[in-house]
Amino acid sequence: METTALFTANNVWMMICTALVFFMHLGFSFLEIGLTRQKNTINILFKNFFVITVGLLLYALGGFNLMYPGFEDGALGIFKFAGFGIAAPEGGMTTAYADGGYTWWTDFLFQGMFAATAATIVSGAVAERIKLNSFMIFAILYVGLIYPIVGSWKWGGGFLDAMGFYDFAGSTLVHSVGGWAALVAIYLLGARIGKFDADGTARAIPGHNLPLAAAGVLILWLGWFGFNGGSVLSADPELTSLTLVTTCLAAAAGGVASAIFSNILYKNFDLTMFMNGVLGGLVGITAGADQMGPTDAILIGIIAGIIIVLGIALIDKLKLDDPVGAVAVHLICGIWGTLAVGIFGAMAGLDQFLIQLAGIGIVGAFCVICSFFLLYIVKLLSGGSIRVEKEEELKGLDLAEHGMDAYADFRLNQH
Repeated sequence: METTALFTANNVWMMICTALVFFMHLGFSFLEIGLTRQKNTINILFKNFFVITVGLLLYALGGFNLMYPGFEDGALGIFKFAGFGIAAPEGGMTTAYADGGYTWWTDFLFQGMFAATAATIVSGAVAERIKLNSFMIFAILYVGLIYPIVGSWKWGGGFLDAMGFYDFAGSTLVHSVGGWAALVAIYLLGARIGKFDADGTARAIPGHNLPLAAAGVLILWLGWFGFNGGSVLSADPELTSLTLVTTCLAAAAGGVASAIFSNILYKNFDLTMFMNGVLGGLVGITAGADQMGPTDAILIGIIAGIIIVLGIALIDKLKLDDPVGAVAVHLICGIWGTLAVGIFGAMAGLDQFLIQLAGIGIVGAFCVICSFFLLYIVKLLSGGSIRVEKEEELKGLDLAEHGMDAYADFRLNQH
């Protein structure tokens, strides 16, 4: 009876966490549309709906079995495919599965929610100038193939797992995987019209709704309770409570550090820096949230907050255009969080640091090469360019791609 009650409690917790990760897609949507211009709102919302719906279908079609293929003992642990479709194995609904932490179906759905996040990261970075069909083709290929292959190397028991690489909830396997693709995509796309002056000086292109962006960040922070808390893979009281504490402390420290540091550099209190600092702290703690103490988490968050400010400045210096700061938040802070496992907490040490560094390099090289290759294919399939025409960009993608406006002008309907 006690075993059954524990199994039920574990599974209910995992289902709650699954719902919280799903809720993060609303946060991403709010953040992206808030930090971009009104004329591209529908386009961004459409992409976010596409990512979560198609991402789940792709994960059911083959992604789950590509990510968790069941590598045999002695296998290289690089690639294996367990077949198309999903079906619960024998004992998948009992305590015999996953040490009694959850059922097989809960496992699939929780992991499926993670899968779509990588493409959502790309969505924000390429906002306001990518062709919709180009983004959709790339998202299908990246979520359907690249994300689960990389995930299998660690979470699926592949070679990164065998070499001791550690990534608790995805600083590298989710955030950096999306961040590398975002970096390649914005490099190939080029900057939005008006982002840089003739001499290369970056110009701010303000978002149209900062309150909505702020709501998105707070929703994402709430969703991270499921993102990291669910990665315990049970309702273990000690580990889940520790994980939520370190997650929240890193987020708070990241936000405060980013706000203070940006004020020192630019002599103003920038809300967008504050918000991205919170997200940077969250990404930074994600690789080792279960390994850190409160002080470690605060230090990781502080460093992430400083990295955000410097990272966004670096992106501008390189004449790259990232409307929502996705590369600085998800890639740069994802790298920092992964390295932090080897510096702070229970797994700290030179050997672990070098293993973490090697894992970052391997995943980065694979994602960059694959992103260039896939975007080249997408370019061919999109008529030779993945970017909209100048006239469409100036008019806005809502009208150019969707033929509608996000905010109806009621004055036109008054008689």
